[in-house]
Amino acid sequence: MDFYEVIGLVAAFITTASFLPQVFKTYKTKDTSGLSLTMYTTFFVGIVLWLIYGIHLKSLPMILANSITAISSLFLVIMKLKYK
Repeated sequence: MDFYEVIGLVAAFITTASFLPQVFKTYKTKDTSGLSLTMYTTFFVGIVLWLIYGIHLKSLPMILANSITAISSLFLVIMKLKYK
């Protein structure tokens, strides 16, 4: 693993970790009034495209970060629809 792969893994961890408090708070409170369905839906699609790109490049940081973020953002979209 080279220096840039380590940088990528650290970046993936930080950006993914910064997203998770929103997921946990929304799950705990069931309050989705502050979430934009349009934003999270387009965000999810963008993350899935980044995931596909990361898979194509065989980039572990991109695959890990975008897999977790895709699942998290899909979870928020589902909760937004469920708890309108």
